[in-house]
Amino acid sequence: MFISDNWTDYQLLDAEGGERLERWGDYVLIRPDPQVIWHSERVNPFWRKAQGIYRRSSSGGGAWVRRQMPDEWQITYRDLTFAVSPMGFKHTGIFPEQAVNWDYIAGQIQNAGREIRLLNLFAYTGGATVAAAKAGAFVCHVDASKGMVAKARQNASLSGIASDRIRYIVDDCFKFVAREVRRGSRYDAVILDPPSYGRGPNGEKWLIEENLDGLVRLITQVLSDDPLFVILNSYTTGLSPSTCGFILDNNITRRFGGHTESGELGLRLAENGFCLPCGAASRWARV
Repeated sequence: MFISDNWTDYQLLDAEGGERLERWGDYVLIRPDPQVIWHSERVNPFWRKAQGIYRRSSSGGGAWVRRQMPDEWQITYRDLTFAVSPMGFKHTGIFPEQAVNWDYIAGQIQNAGREIRLLNLFAYTGGATVAAAKAGAFVCHVDASKGMVAKARQNASLSGIASDRIRYIVDDCFKFVAREVRRGSRYDAVILDPPSYGRGPNGEKWLIEENLDGLVRLITQVLSDDPLFVILNSYTTGLSPSTCGFILDNNITRRFGGHTESGELGLRLAENGFCLPCGAASRWARV
């Protein structure tokens, strides 16, 4: 398991009965988590003192119940700064379990001994983008949501990253990569964080079971002759780390050599030290 253990501004306090209890800087939130299928006593007093609670609706969706919780605040991870803003469908704008990938990305880039061009697809609010740019890479950040790209710009600015280090693109990821192939663009590293289902800015349909393998095949055509790494994340139920690893091996290792490591992403519970699985990640590296 890839465990994000280096946070100071984030802490998973407890998890019980379908919910997480989390500290985000100065504020404690309760959010639903379908993987938390166990039950125990809620001894942590913050279960009763949380400033924000996301409540699901019986008719679908849900909403935040706010108890002196601001619309937005900031947290830090190492030398990175992010805006936290409770949004629809329980999101906060940050996936804290991805911090272990941010450390990996920064280490790979800093040890490369050359400038790295990185393509971040389905890049959301730019956690990986900021980590890569802060480490010295030039990043192309692609997401279909104009609002999420705006938040990525904000996070980059908060982290003190020069505007010329990141190129922001609002587009369908598949179509963008296909155009990059035709243009002859090349990247030394690629990050993919695809949703299970999504729509591009012009209504393009994305289904991970139907489109992921084809996208990874296409990515092999925009990798440089000396690629550094490729990361594939998944939060899709049933798409295991081993499956993600097989897709990378079948398309990338077969062509470039190297090796793949795969595992669950995890956060450690402050309550008992156990690790909560939060998703899957596979990392291909040339060396």
